[in-house]
Amino acid sequence: MIFLRDPRLGGPTLDMTPDGEFVTPPRPTWSAKVMRYAIVVALLAGMLAVAALVLWAALILIPVAIGAALVAYGLFRYRLWQARKQRGAVYRP
Repeated sequence: MIFLRDPRLGGPTLDMTPDGEFVTPPRPTWSAKVMRYAIVVALLAGMLAVAALVLWAALILIPVAIGAALVAYGLFRYRLWQARKQRGAVYRP
């Protein structure tokens, strides 16, 4: 026997027999099990796709970072050359 509760009251609903024993929930059907596994596989595939896109974006940024480092090094060397030209010797390691 199942007694429906008002969902606005909140809290769990306990299904018990008149003898005071708990009612065991019905076993899920095979279609419910297949659907559950399909949802899990779909979520894992979606997470793998997002991870692949993030990795792809990171790999695209590597040449940009190398180019920025080369430009920064070139400008640093240029500034050292300008300083040497104006003031004479500059500290050299």
